[in-house]
Amino acid sequence: MVKANTFTYEAKDIQVLEGLEAVRRRPGMYVGGTDVKALHHLIYEVVDNSIDEALAGSCDRIEIVIHNDSSVTVQDNGRGIPVDIHPQMKKPALEVVMTTLHAGGKFSGGSYKVSGGLHGVGVSAVNALSAWFEVEVQRDGLVHFQRYERGHPVAPVKVIGKTAPHVSGTKITFKFDHEIFKGELDYRFDTLVQRLREMAFVTKGVTIHLKDERIDREMTFYFEGGITSFVRYLNRNRQVLHPVVHVEKEIDGITIDAAIQYTGAYSESVYAFANTINTIDGGTHLTGLRSALTRTINDYARHAGLLKDADPNFTGDDTREGLTAIISVKHPDPQFESQTKVKLMNPEVQTLAQQVVGEAFGSFLEGNPSAGKAIISKCLTSARARDAARKARDLVIRKSALESLTLPGKLADCSERDPQRTELYIVEGDSAGGSAKQGRDRHFQAILPLRGKILNTERARLDKILANNEVKALISALGTGIGETFDLSGLRYGRVIIMTDADVDGSHIRTLLLTFFFRYMQPLIEEGHLYIAQPPLYRLANKNQVRYFYSDAEKERVIKELGLDPNKLSLQRYKGLGEMNADQLWETTMDPATRTLLLVTIEDAAESDRTFDILMGAEVPPRKRFIQTHAREVRNLDI
Repeated sequence: MVKANTFTYEAKDIQVLEGLEAVRRRPGMYVGGTDVKALHHLIYEVVDNSIDEALAGSCDRIEIVIHNDSSVTVQDNGRGIPVDIHPQMKKPALEVVMTTLHAGGKFSGGSYKVSGGLHGVGVSAVNALSAWFEVEVQRDGLVHFQRYERGHPVAPVKVIGKTAPHVSGTKITFKFDHEIFKGELDYRFDTLVQRLREMAFVTKGVTIHLKDERIDREMTFYFEGGITSFVRYLNRNRQVLHPVVHVEKEIDGITIDAAIQYTGAYSESVYAFANTINTIDGGTHLTGLRSALTRTINDYARHAGLLKDADPNFTGDDTREGLTAIISVKHPDPQFESQTKVKLMNPEVQTLAQQVVGEAFGSFLEGNPSAGKAIISKCLTSARARDAARKARDLVIRKSALESLTLPGKLADCSERDPQRTELYIVEGDSAGGSAKQGRDRHFQAILPLRGKILNTERARLDKILANNEVKALISALGTGIGETFDLSGLRYGRVIIMTDADVDGSHIRTLLLTFFFRYMQPLIEEGHLYIAQPPLYRLANKNQVRYFYSDAEKERVIKELGLDPNKLSLQRYKGLGEMNADQLWETTMDPATRTLLLVTIEDAAESDRTFDILMGAEVPPRKRFIQTHAREVRNLDI
């Protein structure tokens, strides 16, 4: 029997969202959510329009200014948005573009050869999600202006001045709406720098200038070398095996632009762009690039006699070790997986990328036998190490299967089996492990103590990594596998929490673990499963009150506010977690009701890749320069 409900479902119940109301009601569908990442996406959507003008050959300078009130101005010297009356909508085209979803000059193919903003919802979505939004258009000797509030025009488009006939462009200023983006969200200069640098790399010849009036910082990007400069930038602290191989070719209106260079590193650094948009989930262009490299290297190795008849072909994993590559596609009709454009879907791009990259890289290998030999030698070493790693991984799995259902003996597991409700604390040393095991909630909290410092995985191949006992224990406990066999569905704990001492050794161990997770379990970070615990630095006892402080500044502020005499206080500085008893560790660091956890995120993969390479790689001079440059920015340092 179907249970009756009291809700009606008639024609009157069908709701039609007018204009931009759909964007305000469901912002996640248009800008990916209402978090800080979506907030930055507002700027990217507006800048994308200016980049489209640059791709059309009509713009060579873009200015982005963040004002003191966190409003943002984006100005370009492009053609300017049309302001004449739209024949169908019977109002100025400028207002149509700003207030109507799927309206723009990028559908017919007449105004833009290629474009990143193909959905036509970008700038209108930004308008909808802004408390106020103003646009100025310089066109045909006049300056046109219109203001909107939460997506609605305040007044008709009007002329507010004159300009020289040859001057044109668009200036947009907007303030994000706190009704949508709630809390203490704000723009980060460094996040914008990373994205704008990428845009400048893949749009050679355009100047992008960013100024942040809140912190009095500014930066300008201009790269005549395009993605060749991008590869050199990524590899500037690595030992390279040959010069950058670059190819750019247009076939049937589709431009394939690729730059390739092999290095002595063990990891792969490959980034894909479609119409200047970083497709972080790759797509057909990336598949085509990888297929071309694997096929070309195998063909060359056979032809040059560097692979014998009895030797198996190199796999894709063998040919990607140490590879740094950028592939940028310009397509008149790109098909993305979603509005946030994280994956390119056009099947024809794979064929074209494979053809263009294969021909260019093959010609390079034939004309540069010493470089070819170095690359093949790198692939041979990678293949042998990968075979050893496979055997080591199989041994780990087989051995683990015999040891208590794949769990390492040092793991203190929890009783809950639902990964959504469980968490694993990775702690350093038996002392801290003992306190954590006693203080935890055994129902949902598991403890894995590590003995000493794990291997620096930035300087080791996978076979050596898998021979490390601490790494093997970590892999077994998580249940996801590692590297190319990583499977997030096997994750046994919804939260993986790094909990190390608040000293130099603790920071080093935390960095080693982060390096391992970034290089070999990156989806763990991308899907929001990795955290860093925040144990207190101080315990203050005053009369019958006990307080904990998590920074020197917090301690000094509270002591000053309470008017306490520092000389008469019982103040304990925690150098290690083992100095806390179980109750203190639970109360300050492990109790979900009172603890503070930092979520580990990757805002920019290319910049993270370069930073890990500098800090954890084999080259010393770049690390020294980095430390000297950023020494004043350090927040936690034990002396």
